[in-house]
Amino acid sequence: MAKKKTQNSKFKTQKLKSKIQKSKPYALLSVSDKSGLDKFAKGLKELGFEIVSSGGTADFLTKAKIKVTKVQKLTKYPHMLDGRVKTLHPVIHGAILADQTNPKHLKELAKYKINPFRIVVCNLYPFEKVISKADFTHEEAIENIDIGGPCMVRAAAKNHKSVAIIVDPADYSLVLDELKNNQGKIPPGMRESLAKKAFEYTRYYDSVIVKYLYSRGVAEETLPAQVELQLEKIQDLRYGENPHQKAALYREVKIGSWAMGSQVTRAKQLGGKELSFNNYVDMDAAWSAANAFADPTIAIIKHTNPCGLASDESLVEAYKKAYAGDPVSAFGGIVAANRRIDEETAIEIAKLFVEVVIAPGYTPKALMVLKGKNNLRIMEMGEGSINKPFTGLDIKRISGGLLLQEPDLAQLGLGEIKVVTTKEPTLEQMEDLFFAWNVAKYVKSNTIVIANNKQAIGIGAGQMSRIEAAGLAIQRSRTAVKGAVLASDAFFPFPDVVEFAGKHGISAIIQPGGSKKDQDSIDKANELGIAMVFTGRRHFRH
Repeated sequence: MAKKKTQNSKFKTQKLKSKIQKSKPYALLSVSDKSGLDKFAKGLKELGFEIVSSGGTADFLTKAKIKVTKVQKLTKYPHMLDGRVKTLHPVIHGAILADQTNPKHLKELAKYKINPFRIVVCNLYPFEKVISKADFTHEEAIENIDIGGPCMVRAAAKNHKSVAIIVDPADYSLVLDELKNNQGKIPPGMRESLAKKAFEYTRYYDSVIVKYLYSRGVAEETLPAQVELQLEKIQDLRYGENPHQKAALYREVKIGSWAMGSQVTRAKQLGGKELSFNNYVDMDAAWSAANAFADPTIAIIKHTNPCGLASDESLVEAYKKAYAGDPVSAFGGIVAANRRIDEETAIEIAKLFVEVVIAPGYTPKALMVLKGKNNLRIMEMGEGSINKPFTGLDIKRISGGLLLQEPDLAQLGLGEIKVVTTKEPTLEQMEDLFFAWNVAKYVKSNTIVIANNKQAIGIGAGQMSRIEAAGLAIQRSRTAVKGAVLASDAFFPFPDVVEFAGKHGISAIIQPGGSKKDQDSIDKANELGIAMVFTGRRHFRH
């Protein structure tokens, strides 16, 4: 008897399944982006599909002379609450979520006279487009948060065993080809691939909303509990740091109309060969360093460290001073300017072999000069980028995770420094101390920077001890350091650097202070007649 019941159940299930398979296939179309939709809908009609649609999509298809069944005809409810409620109904979601191989689901579909969907086509309200407008309101942004759409997309993606979900108009032709070649069916592999794309789509959509709300200050956390990075692949690179490493350039997706400062990933290439992985790393370091100064400034970077950096009233003089700071290391480096490059400056740059030049812009004659160097990569940041540092989070990769921090954008004010020695720095020395301190921020720790007349004349970068960094800075100086100033990115644990500086004629020192032995350094500076100021802030750069 039990065996007979089982056979009857299997027979009924098979009958229901056969009935669904033989019945007219249904497709649900509800989209914001209607590009290519009419052609796709006509293709579905030719393959025997019944099209169900709602709102603007139904109107669009009707105008295209494509017969549709409106959602409200199935649900027996009109669109409600200014269109906020359209597809949120058991008849619609039952048709999407039904496992068309499950006997219980098939019985319930038959009981409630629900025709299951084989295809769902849905893309969402243009939230990102709305918040990219200059004059959008917060109310308009919130109203353009789609609710029914993501529910349909996720439901269909979950049930990709039975339903194909399409969120991208670029997939229309591929789906039609599969339907034509497979007797009106879409292969399981393609359904799974489409589902993956759909989940990526809704994940991105939600992350845009979250990022928008953070941008308004709705959430006060600078470093939230969870972080979603939206990156788009721009190009494959020839290789990574070394030829045996594969690499690609990804750009953080800009959300909305607000800016995060100047971004080298959005620089335009005006000439030269393809940029490499290392070019991008050095170019970012060069642009950040040059763009941190208010006066016309040139930074020359080698392996992410400045080998020359100078400011002046004219850009060409700033370049000459930066180059003179270390002409040997400047060969093959990256040159960044925080002003539009003119012909005179371009002529000077063209005398040297450099990999990349990056600037807000170029005069036509300057561009002609630089393009005369066949392989020189010429990058344009745009005039609006001047003195606008990148304000996004600073991210460093470690194995198994990421370290995130606020960017080091701290500016030193006159009211923040403390003169700790008997001798006070002169106005000229103070200007150079501020300049050297700002340079140190862009040099790998431990670092010592020696400067004179807004020119870095000696840089000791990335040393394991501070006294070694000081020795390297003196050694690399191409001009006499007597009367110059010295900046240290962190405090002095011992007075040895002060003593060393005194032997070479350094006139003033700027450092964070904060060591248990600060007084030893202060006493030594007083003994040697060196002015010293404390900033109360360090600038480690690892």
